Amino acid sequence: MAAPSFRHRRPASEKASAAARGASKKSGTKPELALRRALWRAGLRYRKNVVSLPGKPDIVFKGARVAVFCDGDFWHGRDWPGRRARLAEGHNSDYWIAKIERNMERDRRNNEELARMGWTVVRVWEGDVEARLDALVDEVRALVQKRRGRPS
Repeated sequence: MAAPSFRHRRPASEKASAAARGASKKSGTKPELALRRALWRAGLRYRKNVVSLPGKPDIVFKGARVAVFCDGDFWHGRDWPGRRARLAEGHNSDYWIAKIERNMERDRRNNEELARMGWTVVRVWEGDVEARLDALVDEVRALVQKRRGRPS
C-alpha cells in the first residue's frame, strides 16, 4: 500500500500547524518518560532513541533485541475506525486522515524491518501507560528476560 499523498490537500492553518508541531514531541513525551522511569526502577537497563534502528525506537534493549515504541493515541491511530469517523467530521479531514494513515503505515514498515533484523517490537499506547503502567513493565520485563534466555 502506497503512503497517502498530501498533494492537492489544504494544509492546516499556520496557527493549527504550529500548535500541532509543538504538541507532537518526537521523544521525551510524558508517557515515554513515565515508562522509562518505571522500567529503570524495575532494574531494566536500556538505550534511548537508537538512531541506527528503523523508526528510532524510544527504548531499546540491545542484548535482548527488543525495541519499544511509546505511541501517541492520536498520532499513531489508536482505535482507528472510530477516530477516523470523528476526524472525517472535522476541519481539514482529508489532511488529518491521510497524515495519521501515513504514520500507521510507517509504523508497520518499521515493525517489519526490525523483525527482519531479528528484533522483537513492542508498541505501547500512551493511554495504556497512563492506565496500566505496572502491567506494561511486567510484560516488557518478561519479554526481555525471555529473549535473553532467562526465566521470568
